[in-house]
Amino acid sequence: MDFPIVDLLNQQACYDYLLAVLHPAGLACPRCRHQDGLGVHRCHRTPVLDYQCSHCGCVFNAWTDTPLANTHRTPAEILMILRGILQGVPTARLARELRCDRKHLLELRRRLQGLVEQSQKQDAALEDTVTEADEMFQNAGEKGVPHTDPEDPPRRRANKQRGHGTFANDRPPVAGVVGRDSGEIRLEMIHHTNQETLEAVVGDNTAAGATVNTDEWSGYNGLGGMNRTHRTVCHSPTNREWARDDDGDGIREVHTNTMEGIWTGLRNFLRSFRGVSKHYLSQYVSIFQLQYNYKYVSTVVLSIILGVAPFGTVFAS
Repeated sequence: MDFPIVDLLNQQACYDYLLAVLHPAGLACPRCRHQDGLGVHRCHRTPVLDYQCSHCGCVFNAWTDTPLANTHRTPAEILMILRGILQGVPTARLARELRCDRKHLLELRRRLQGLVEQSQKQDAALEDTVTEADEMFQNAGEKGVPHTDPEDPPRRRANKQRGHGTFANDRPPVAGVVGRDSGEIRLEMIHHTNQETLEAVVGDNTAAGATVNTDEWSGYNGLGGMNRTHRTVCHSPTNREWARDDDGDGIREVHTNTMEGIWTGLRNFLRSFRGVSKHYLSQYVSIFQLQYNYKYVSTVVLSIILGVAPFGTVFAS
């Protein structure tokens, strides 16, 4: 059941919050960067005011030159959209609750999610001495793309192709690394799970000398030659084991159970969207990584999704 709440929010408080996120050093003219001499030009969309710079004559508002430029949504609606994206609310439901156009909302969502994905590409490698690496395969076709060519029919929803999935067969892999101590994750949608690709993911997201726990997939075979200690656990149906104690201390430290649990969380997150296009799957994976690592929405997290946080910024959970 949907419960519209936009009319219940304080527009001025929402505007002040967004202003602090988008302009932490204070509002300045986007053309000449002066902060003094800004006069109110129009106030027809209070509390979003239009200003005119006395130095260069530029007319602007707080959204100018930001991802929110040219939007006519109220500050309360904008915050509700950001909240919905970060919580994984489906676009159709969000559009109904905000009484807005779904198509335009989806365009805004993809623009903001793209900023999150771009920022995460600059994240530093995990510093944990013990990590886990694994991959999952997500059914994702070309949702929203019309298939008028009878030689290219749309994929059936139940994609039961055997073996490791690829981007081409509509089962794109998601590779992941998690740190045992920090609990932070690094996820990346990839096109295939060959050795070169998986080694690049693990190499970019773990520190030199780290122990990496994986299953026995051959794509991880070269980790031992990358200044990583490689430990494997067998998931083969004929000789299956979930955890193993190699040092005899009574603790089964060789496993990928943490990553397996993360894949359950990711699948549950994606399930609410009733199918995600493979061309945008990486964006939704980025949002899941953001909410998993940071747990709550802070000013800094909003800075990431609005594209104003420095790339590579690392936040405490």
